Amino acid sequence: MFLYLKQETMTNQATPVLVTGGTGFVGVHIVLKLLQNGYTVKTTLRSLAKKEVIVQALSESGMVNLEKLTYVEADLTADGGWDEAAKGCTYVLHVASPFPLVQPEDENELIIPAREGTLRVLRAARKAGVKRVVMTSSFAAIGYSINPRGHIFTENDWTDEHAPVQAYIKSKTIAEKAAWHFISEQGEGLELTVINPVGIFGPVIGGIVPASYEGVVKAIIDGTVTESPQFTFGVVDVRDVADIHIKAMLLSEAKGQRFLAASDGVVSFYDVAQLIQKERPEKGEMIANLKPVDPTYYIDMSNRKAKDLLNWHPRSKEEAILASLDSEITE
Repeated sequence: MFLYLKQETMTNQATPVLVTGGTGFVGVHIVLKLLQNGYTVKTTLRSLAKKEVIVQALSESGMVNLEKLTYVEADLTADGGWDEAAKGCTYVLHVASPFPLVQPEDENELIIPAREGTLRVLRAARKAGVKRVVMTSSFAAIGYSINPRGHIFTENDWTDEHAPVQAYIKSKTIAEKAAWHFISEQGEGLELTVINPVGIFGPVIGGIVPASYEGVVKAIIDGTVTESPQFTFGVVDVRDVADIHIKAMLLSEAKGQRFLAASDGVVSFYDVAQLIQKERPEKGEMIANLKPVDPTYYIDMSNRKAKDLLNWHPRSKEEAILASLDSEITE
């Protein structure tokens, strides 16, 4: 499998790859990895004025030659720019999606752009003759309406969008289901692969801070969190998320598949606080004395499919969390 992946990587490096949402935490890391591997990359921005955000992030990562990177202005809420963005590309990595720090009062503020934006990207990809779209979905579309007790979450699971779930969770579920339906009914040979990451951590570049840092790591180290919520969550490093997207883009067997992207095991806020106090005690002065979470709240999930089919080997959850903590983040 490794030799096959290597051969396809070499074959397709000259082919332009479109990455939607290049100013996002995942998007910029995918752009970086593609450029590091010699690909020609297009990326979409809601405004071309934001391209300096990407340039700064890539420069911080040592990528100063950006001759193979071009920018297209395109917004998930409008048709303009998407045909131009997809034109000439063999692959599209659709990463862009709204992610709120605060849940909106009207869930459609998230659901409509997530669903309609996904369909805009797929229509443009089909029109341009793109071979495969790799879509970034989320564990949100897998694990939020199934009783976790005694259950191992896999790619076969789906969140029920009719269940009483948050708007973001519903938006990711509806958008992914819309994508699969489009491919089934209107794809005309366009291939789709979906990546379902859990909480994404890892190194921050260019000041592009992930929601996981704001909501977990920062909240713990500045003392905002005073007690550990009774739930646990999966962790994955953003560098491994970039890697799994590219593997899913290239491997023929990934066609029509979903992949749960997660490190081994899960954590609670208490576990993260304990990790910080043990490994980075100088940053843990404000951490409240959190109590352990009831063991029955520790969920179970399997990353076996991605490991076996894509030869994907993620970093540990501890390494991912500490990489976020160690980033130079300016508020």
